[in-house]
Amino acid sequence: MNHVIEPGNAAGWYGGAAAMAPASGYGGATRPSGERPRARGLILRGGLAAAVGLLALAAFALPASASPASASYASPSAAPSPQSPPSPSPSASPTSTPNGTSSLPQPTGSHPVGTTTLYLKDTSRPDPWVPAVKARELMVSLWYPARPAGGRRAQYMTPQESEALLKGEGIGTLPLDVLSRTRTNAVLDAKPAGRKNSLPLVVLSPGFTKSRKTLTGLAEELASQGYVVVGIDHTYEARGTSFPGGRLATCAACEIDHVPGFWEKAVAGRAADVSFVLDELTGRHPKWKGASLIDTSKVGMSGQSLGGASSIAAMLKDERIRAGINTDGSTYATIPPGGLARPFMFVGSSPHTPGGGSPSWERDWELLTGWKRWLVVAGTQHASFTDLVLLADQLGVPRDAEVTGARSLEITRRYVRAFFDQHLRKRPQPLLDGTSTRYPEVKHCSVDAKTCA
Repeated sequence: MNHVIEPGNAAGWYGGAAAMAPASGYGGATRPSGERPRARGLILRGGLAAAVGLLALAAFALPASASPASASYASPSAAPSPQSPPSPSPSASPTSTPNGTSSLPQPTGSHPVGTTTLYLKDTSRPDPWVPAVKARELMVSLWYPARPAGGRRAQYMTPQESEALLKGEGIGTLPLDVLSRTRTNAVLDAKPAGRKNSLPLVVLSPGFTKSRKTLTGLAEELASQGYVVVGIDHTYEARGTSFPGGRLATCAACEIDHVPGFWEKAVAGRAADVSFVLDELTGRHPKWKGASLIDTSKVGMSGQSLGGASSIAAMLKDERIRAGINTDGSTYATIPPGGLARPFMFVGSSPHTPGGGSPSWERDWELLTGWKRWLVVAGTQHASFTDLVLLADQLGVPRDAEVTGARSLEITRRYVRAFFDQHLRKRPQPLLDGTSTRYPEVKHCSVDAKTCA
C-alpha cells in the first residue's frame, strides 16, 4: 500500500492563538481563523472493507517538526487490499486514560442513539478540487434516535485516517492508530425510532482539513434529544475521508488554499454539497431507510470554522434551511442587500469579540435581519467547539485553552441544542436571552458597544 503523506506545519490538533486571526474580507487568500493545513492532496489506498467512523483532526496544538515526504497521487479507481478495522476499545473515563484511549461524553437526552454511514454521488457536477473526478462523491454520517437494542458501537475513525491525520499534522508522540480507539456512544446501524415526519434535521459541516467526525459529540447529543443529524465530509478538504472499497481521499484543496478566491469557492462548494445531501435525504427516493421520520419543514445547519462560514452560504442557496449557526469561522458568502431574515447565531472564542478580530462577523451582522445572537465563550480556543480539545485532554496533548475540553463541549452542546429547540421546535429558550449563572463563560455581545458581557 502506498501510504505517503506530507507532514504539515505543526499548528497542533486544535490550533493556537497564532492560528486564529480571522480573515478580513471576502477576497484574497487569507486563511479562516484557526486553519493551517499543509497536506498533500492524494488518495491513499486503505484496506478497509467499509467506510465507518472518520476523523481528520487538523488542529491539536502540539509543537513538532517533520521533514516533508514525497507524495504521490493515486487514481480513485484503484483496487484496495482487504483489511478489517479493529473492534472498538473498552470504555474509558473522560478524564483518565491510562491505556491511551479516549471517549466521548454520554449524551444527556432520553433517546438511544444510532448511527450509519452513506456514500452519495452527485453526477450533475464534477469535483471542484479534482476536476478529473467527473462526479462529486460524498461520505456522510447520520445520527438519530434509535430503538433500544444492543449492538456494536460505531468506530470514531479508522486506523488509516488516524495515521493520515497524525502524520499530516506532524504529531509523532501518539500511537498512529490512537484515534481509532476513541469510544463513542452511538450503536452502528441501529433501527431508527420515531413517528413519521416528526424529527427535525440538523446538518453539521466541519472545519477545513477536519472530518465530520470531529463533531460527533455534538451530533450524539442532538440525536439523543430527538433530532436527526447529518454530518458531511466535504471531499478533498479533510485530512482523510474513507470511501467504500478502501479509498482514502485526502486534502487536495490544501494544495491551493493560497489562491485568491479560494475560500469563496470553498463555501459555495459546501453549499452545493448541503443542498445535494438534503435532496438525497428528503427527495422522492431517499437514500436512508429512516428518512420518512424527518420533518422537512424543520431543517437547520451548524458548522465549525469553515463549516460555520458555510452555514450562511448554504442558507442563501437553500431556503429549506430555516436556521443556522456559525461557531468560530470567518465568513465569505456575500449576503445580498435585502439581508437574511432567518434566525442565525454566531458563537466564538475571544478573538471574535466585536471591534476585535472579526470584521466579517460585523459586516454580516448588519445584514442579518431576523432573530440573531452573537456569543463569545471566554477561555476557549478555535477547536473548543469540536471534540478535539476533549480528546487532547484525555490523551495528554498540550493545549492553550483555559476551559477544559469537557466543559467547552458541554457548552457547545447546550447552546446549539437551545438554538434549534427554539427555532425548529418553537420552544422558547431563556438561555439564549442573557447571561447564565450555569455558564458564566458565555458572554452576550453588543456590536454597537463592541463589548461582550
